Amino acid sequence: MKPIIVLNLKTYKESLGRSGLRLCQIASEISLLSGVRIVVCPQATDIRESAQVHSDIFAQHVDCVQQGAFTGSLTAEAIKDAGARGSLVNHSEKRLPEETVGKTVARLKEAGLESVLCTRDAAESARLARFEPTFIAVEPPELIGSGISVSTAKPEVVRGTVEAVAKVNSTPVLCGAGVSSASDVRRAVELGAAGVLLASAFVKSPNPKKLLAEMAEAIQ
Repeated sequence: MKPIIVLNLKTYKESLGRSGLRLCQIASEISLLSGVRIVVCPQATDIRESAQVHSDIFAQHVDCVQQGAFTGSLTAEAIKDAGARGSLVNHSEKRLPEETVGKTVARLKEAGLESVLCTRDAAESARLARFEPTFIAVEPPELIGSGISVSTAKPEVVRGTVEAVAKVNSTPVLCGAGVSSASDVRRAVELGAAGVLLASAFVKSPNPKKLLAEMAEAIQ
């Protein structure tokens, strides 16, 4: 499969509302120009508008409940109706019990949606691969937001996760945490990753379009 870039906009002030839509527009332009799949995960209140700007939108979180009397929950059907194609699951800032992880991935599948299941290391990745998400994204928590890429600081984590998951099934592995440059992205793919997951480096970049274009070029 072709490499993929997943952009998590988190809940930064720089990614709220119109600012977030601008970032989605940048992703759309770079994806069209490069042919690289670029997924954007906007804030929940911006999913519907974001999906009108960029065709590959994921939610940052979804609950595993069915539609019904579950006040305050975000269902798979709700994000799909808003235009999302999938969701992050079990991000390090939104960790879930393993049983809930499995149910959430299953609910997304039922709704015809994709999933990016976030993990901390190779062991957890191999264990959760049994749920057969669309992607597994390994992110050592100590490197998230650090500006020090896992593909540079801990290449053994990326390589080890790819190998560990391959022993379970064929789920593609992404890597995240500290990814902030084109060289980080290139190195991740060289280590066997199917792509990367990043957030602050893109959202807070003084020139996010230039950064994303360089990253896309690095993996073409």
